[in-house]
Amino acid sequence: MASQVKERKVVEIPASIAVRDLADKLDVSPVALLKRLIANGVMASITQTVDFDTAAIVAEDVGVTLRLEGSSPAPSAAVAAPAEAPALPGEEPAPPGIPWYLVGEAEDKLVVRPPVVTVMGHVDHGKTSLLDAIRNTRVAAGESGGITQHVGAYTVERAGGRITFIDTPGHQAFSAMRARGAQATDIAVIVVAADDGVMPQTREAIDHAKAAGVPIIVAVNKIDLAGARPERVMEQLAEIDLVPEAWGGDTFFIPVSAVTGQGLEDLLDAIVLVSEEHPARANPGRPALGVVLEGRIDQQRGVIADILVQSGTLHAADTLVVGTAYGKVRAMFGERGERVKEAGPSTPVEIMGLSAVPDAGARFEVVANEKTAKAIVAARAADTHARAVQVTAKPMTLDELFAKAEAGEAKTLNIVVKTDVQGTLDPVVTALEQCSGPIRVNVLRAANGDITEWDVNLAAASNAIVIGFRVSPDNAALQAATAQHVEIREYDVIYKMIEDISDALTGMLEPKYVEKTIGRAEVRAVFSISKQGNIAGSSVTGGVIRRNATVRVLRGGAEIAQSAVASLKRFTEDVREVREGFECGIGLASFDDFKEGDILEFFVRERAR
Repeated sequence: MASQVKERKVVEIPASIAVRDLADKLDVSPVALLKRLIANGVMASITQTVDFDTAAIVAEDVGVTLRLEGSSPAPSAAVAAPAEAPALPGEEPAPPGIPWYLVGEAEDKLVVRPPVVTVMGHVDHGKTSLLDAIRNTRVAAGESGGITQHVGAYTVERAGGRITFIDTPGHQAFSAMRARGAQATDIAVIVVAADDGVMPQTREAIDHAKAAGVPIIVAVNKIDLAGARPERVMEQLAEIDLVPEAWGGDTFFIPVSAVTGQGLEDLLDAIVLVSEEHPARANPGRPALGVVLEGRIDQQRGVIADILVQSGTLHAADTLVVGTAYGKVRAMFGERGERVKEAGPSTPVEIMGLSAVPDAGARFEVVANEKTAKAIVAARAADTHARAVQVTAKPMTLDELFAKAEAGEAKTLNIVVKTDVQGTLDPVVTALEQCSGPIRVNVLRAANGDITEWDVNLAAASNAIVIGFRVSPDNAALQAATAQHVEIREYDVIYKMIEDISDALTGMLEPKYVEKTIGRAEVRAVFSISKQGNIAGSSVTGGVIRRNATVRVLRGGAEIAQSAVASLKRFTEDVREVREGFECGIGLASFDDFKEGDILEFFVRERAR
């Protein structure tokens, strides 16, 4: 095909220019320009400057000729317009009615893939037990409180093909996870207990499925119970436009029992029938596209992601990008833990090798190589940082917030939230946002993984506090928090977190704190560790010492330093606490001039009642 010919634009710039200003000159977004720079091996931020030669290289990429200010103009020439760079994954919305992973696909490349079925409903209505019965296992029997807090995906064989099931949480606090499940599905199975009937969470699950535009099948569970009234369930759902097929509607209502197995074959037949009426398609011959079901950190294996391939085929050693994480697939495992070499459409797998924990619900795409992946991720990270850091102010603690609230000055509490896994993140963020009243809770950033220096820097720049739920700050984050006076609060129980934040927002949090000594340790030896400085080999002589406490260093009875704890180890294992009578290694964030005989006094600040 002949190239379109057009007049090349000529722009004058100075010998050096800021990236943001260069983007204005070239009439491109700063983020798009950063991507071009990174692809050419130049790492820069939006506010940094680049020289004329570097600017000229990226200008050529976008079809612009640069001229140094004050130099003689060069004659213009007709040139072939360069091909426009492809949009990054997830940047362009899909046309209505077309899944994002099928945009641009040729019709002759598409084949029917196995349906993905999301199982949703109210807590304790038997979703996971139903899946368990279908798979002829009993893993669901041991669940605590019946609440599944991590999305799981499973496949079953049926009618010569496969069906992939996604199990989503049923508790009201996990509505965001149910919404994600609906977005990844082809068919929604709404489980309703025949004895309980339709509950608020049932209606919410139906709303998610309707919003996703997917067919709905109703599984009326627990029909083996004496109080079962399946007709009542049908009446309740008919009132919200889910009319049973038996009543002239188009919704399958299947009576089932996860305990006796009654109706399970009928349910699978209904799923197959609906999937034949609404066939899902994919191109198995292309590089893989899909969605993240869950991300987490495993202490032995590193970053783990449970993903669902929606189109294409994922191979071991493929390089993929998901949000601001990337990596080469080092290992891939099937649903039973077996190692696999490839995964086709509608296949759930667990992968290792990503650079960071991905967000659940994020899209992933396989790219050509690691250089491309790094360029995409760096540009996205720069864009995220530029959007997030918009204000600079002195960080605020919760007790300072209380004082400002009393004076009528504080209107917003900015928070950076980090949790252990995505399944925990959603209810934590929801709980925090529901604390809003006259003073609004504004969650600046919410992600899973340890608290990092980047989180602290964002909090410092945005007048925020950092909340860690079942995660701790790394050494760099501790040092940054100490230097910038950023408050980091760690919680293991969601109710304690809600109590603290609610108290601060409603003016009930006492502005006075008392220091409580919780333990003491004596330095017995000093060890120098490469890149970490000096570590105090110590014996706990009283109480208990904890990693999230503050330490006074006492020498000859006088305090010589005060610091946060950077590391606490028993032998080579990181620990949260060490009790009296045990030995350990202690590293401090802002002090390492230990001497044998020093006393390390650990204390915490508690609210005065």
